[in-house]
Amino acid sequence: MNSEPDIVIIGAGAAGIGAARRLAETGLAVLVLEALPRLGGRAWTLHGAGAPLDMGCEWLHSGDRNPWTQIAEQSGFVVDRSSPAWESQYHNLGFSPAEREAASAEFDAWSERLAMNPPASDRAADALALDAKWTSYLQALSGYISGDELERISARDYAAYDTASSHCNWRLEAGYGTMITANFPARTDFSLATSVEAITLGRFVTVHTPAGDISARAVILTVSTNVLAGNAMALPSALDPWREVARFLPLGSNEKIFLEIIGDSPFVPESHLIGDPHDPTTASFNIRPYGRNVIGCFLGGAGARVAQAEGEAAAFDRAIGQLAALFGNDVRRCLRPLLASNWSRTPTIGGGYSHALPGFAPMRDVLARPFDNRIFFAGEATHKTDFSTAHGAYLSGLRAADEAISALIK
Repeated sequence: MNSEPDIVIIGAGAAGIGAARRLAETGLAVLVLEALPRLGGRAWTLHGAGAPLDMGCEWLHSGDRNPWTQIAEQSGFVVDRSSPAWESQYHNLGFSPAEREAASAEFDAWSERLAMNPPASDRAADALALDAKWTSYLQALSGYISGDELERISARDYAAYDTASSHCNWRLEAGYGTMITANFPARTDFSLATSVEAITLGRFVTVHTPAGDISARAVILTVSTNVLAGNAMALPSALDPWREVARFLPLGSNEKIFLEIIGDSPFVPESHLIGDPHDPTTASFNIRPYGRNVIGCFLGGAGARVAQAEGEAAAFDRAIGQLAALFGNDVRRCLRPLLASNWSRTPTIGGGYSHALPGFAPMRDVLARPFDNRIFFAGEATHKTDFSTAHGAYLSGLRAADEAISALIK
């Protein structure tokens, strides 16, 4: 491990990898430090039931303009451009066509109000119609999309993302995490399972780790906002404004659990269900993607927090119970717990993805500002429109790397 590189990148998620890829084009000496024992951060593909399963980011959102799409294809990965199954409800189970039409109309009207006539409070919940009948459904969607309830979502922030989105959602059969980590730049020095305890400022920026101190001309900090706002890493008091801003751009709660399908079952490949559209804690079920014998259960906001509070075993039981309510109790015999994420309790991450609290969407620009041309900030929370995505994180890494290059290469 180089103890005197030009630049230290803290974090080897999509933002850190983006920064490393850009800096690999220069003659600067770069060292990437990652507290986890693997690359990728929230881009993490595990194998279960004989298949690659994305525990974090899974979809190439805005795939037609997503830089990872081109990177994937250039590095030999196949991009699946078919429409996502989440646009349907298998056999209308628990959610009739008339109900779906009414719920979708309410969601669309709410989204339009956010864009065209946002509430003065900037609270997304305040854009709900007075006679709203599908608030529970919209709260569930807010959990999936933003990781939190509508009362804690900035209307301006949500509208910025929604307006910028191309609504092209594509996949990688090999796994998004697999592709992202495969594109870490060759010959770039990195150290895994290396936590950063502190950063101090002097003639150089000193990064303190259990393995020793590292002196660098600059640091690119890509840790999550929950980590930045917390106390796990001691930072110079000069960075207190960035820590304060990070509190207003928290990570929401998002978790995934996977069930394995054993033997004969009624589950059809590439189908989808909302467990209970009247329950804001309900799971979204991605059934047998690519024909695999698994069901991915996505939890957001209140649903993810219930899973965290009750524990993994209870989360599996709850998911199986929702499916049994729709398909009949016999399906219990063919469902087995397989894998579960635990993002909110992963100390070096602390949640799903970033959203702005009401009134604080402009803080994304503030969080992205460099300090003294020596400490640069990246991560999806610093992107004004593509926050909560792996491509927003990647683009922020490119931006921070370009800032560092301009500062160091005169």
